[in-house]
Amino acid sequence: MKLELPDLIIIGAYFLATVLIGLWVSRRGAKDLDSYFLGGKTLPWYLLGISDASGMFDITGTMMLVYFLFVYGLKSIWLPFMWPVFNQIFLMMFLSGWLRRSNVLTGAEWIQTRFGRDTGASLAHLSVVLFALVNVVAMLAYAFKGIGKFASVMLAYKFTEQTAGLWTNENIYAAMILSLTALYAIKGGMISVVITEVMQFCILTLTSLTIGVIAIATVSPAAIRESLPQGWLNPFFGWKCGLDWTGILDRANGFIVKDGNEWFGIVIGLMFCKGILASLAGPAPNYDMQRILATRNPREAKMMNGMVCAVLYFPRYMMVAGLTVIAFAFCMADLREIAEAGEFENLLPIILSRHYIPVGVVGFLLAGLLAAFMSNFAATLNAAPAYIVNDIYLRFIDPRVDAKTQVRMSRIASIGVLVAGICFGLLTDRINNVMMWIVGSLYGGYVLANVLKWIWWRFNGYGYFWGMAAGILSAMFVPRLANEIHGENINDFFLFPVIFVLSALGCLLGTLLSKAENDAILMSFYKTVRPWGFWGPIRDKVLREDPSFQPNRDFRRDMANVSVGIVWQLCLTALPIYLVLRNWQWAGAIFAVLAVCTVFLKFNWFDKLEKA
Repeated sequence: MKLELPDLIIIGAYFLATVLIGLWVSRRGAKDLDSYFLGGKTLPWYLLGISDASGMFDITGTMMLVYFLFVYGLKSIWLPFMWPVFNQIFLMMFLSGWLRRSNVLTGAEWIQTRFGRDTGASLAHLSVVLFALVNVVAMLAYAFKGIGKFASVMLAYKFTEQTAGLWTNENIYAAMILSLTALYAIKGGMISVVITEVMQFCILTLTSLTIGVIAIATVSPAAIRESLPQGWLNPFFGWKCGLDWTGILDRANGFIVKDGNEWFGIVIGLMFCKGILASLAGPAPNYDMQRILATRNPREAKMMNGMVCAVLYFPRYMMVAGLTVIAFAFCMADLREIAEAGEFENLLPIILSRHYIPVGVVGFLLAGLLAAFMSNFAATLNAAPAYIVNDIYLRFIDPRVDAKTQVRMSRIASIGVLVAGICFGLLTDRINNVMMWIVGSLYGGYVLANVLKWIWWRFNGYGYFWGMAAGILSAMFVPRLANEIHGENINDFFLFPVIFVLSALGCLLGTLLSKAENDAILMSFYKTVRPWGFWGPIRDKVLREDPSFQPNRDFRRDMANVSVGIVWQLCLTALPIYLVLRNWQWAGAIFAVLAVCTVFLKFNWFDKLEKA
């Protein structure tokens, strides 16, 4: 694509402003580890919420959502259950408060509050560090692949004619943009990341609304309906997907099979079951957990996650729906070409490169999409070094290192993680392959150990270690073995039950074949965090010691709020799609449900938040 001068000026100005602002505020984030990774726990909850939302508004995920909506129609609103998106609802209702009460720096350090510091606890601690690093490197590889595909289509200059191997145009662009973004993320730590992310989210929101308005103004509902397969507008489904693209875009049928989503009902069922467990497990040790730990108190932690839900989904799906509608109206011939070439993941940049959006607006939109990438990448990169410096070096090697040296080591660790992410990105072919392995296999091995740590008093450090070890190793080898036996790629969610069972065996055998944790550690954890669950023996001991203690009896209220919250979140996802499609009947019904859910949550969640 040949960008016009106004577009290039806008993009250049955005890059320059982002890097300079990030570097300018970096001095505030370089005093010690607490300021570098958590901003000194002084940042307001609403800024952290916007920052967290901005980090989730990534360009790679947006490319996948455009692809999902185009191919699967309104049924695609269920596909983000793979991440699962409704983990934010669990955090909003109760889990953020539980986590924030621990008052620690990282997820691995949190393990000490639950299991103490004996051998089992140390093994559990190391398993979290391993998972965190594997997860961050995988997420960086995912971001690398997405920004490379986007930039190679959108930017005209070709570094090489090579279409295979390591140093293709995609990979060169990705390495350059990752390195540029790393400048302020590595130097300034969390404060630089949060301040720049708030600016980036403002750009993203304006970008999203602009794309949605352009689609509404330029495409009639009749023009859209002519290109849609039957069932595309219906969000509900049976055992199979029920979409037939024959005669419209024949290769789309093949992509549904290739994605492993032909048996749509079974896949979504597995996603939902895994999603409930993953949500109960709490946030993975990444930027989402980091922002919860950076809030000032448990009340603000819950409100921060509520802010994420409130501000993220509507503008993001305005963008996704707007781009999809433009594709149906103007780009079908081009999309038939890229479908034949097997490059459907490039659908988003292909749409933007076909000149259906005015000069100047294109530059603004590209700046917004680059902001999406930079937000997610910077947040992910900033979360990783804490596990290397705080949870390995300071705990096991030299805890007496001064604050300035700790920050310097963190910057070096960031560079190491960045290089590892780029290396794995170079070896990856498809965005979808990386995403499905992360959300299907890797998180499948993570969930059970991290659910049990909250709700079962008998679960101990050895059980946690062996559950995590079995889960991580299964995630690495079971998909490869299954694909070799089957002869082709299998949807990772079909392997979730196998990985879950192996992780469960590790959890139960590790726990039952070793002694329970010390009562003092369990009582301290229970009094501080105040979870509900199977804590009877510990609860009784705490009450004998402190009769004034009030156990957590909010299970039913929390689950009611979660149920309504998931519906609320789905409405925030579907409403902008139907608005862009100008389907007022569906939009009106969804808005009514959204209003009822909002009123319910106001009285049953917000009004009952604990005081600061």
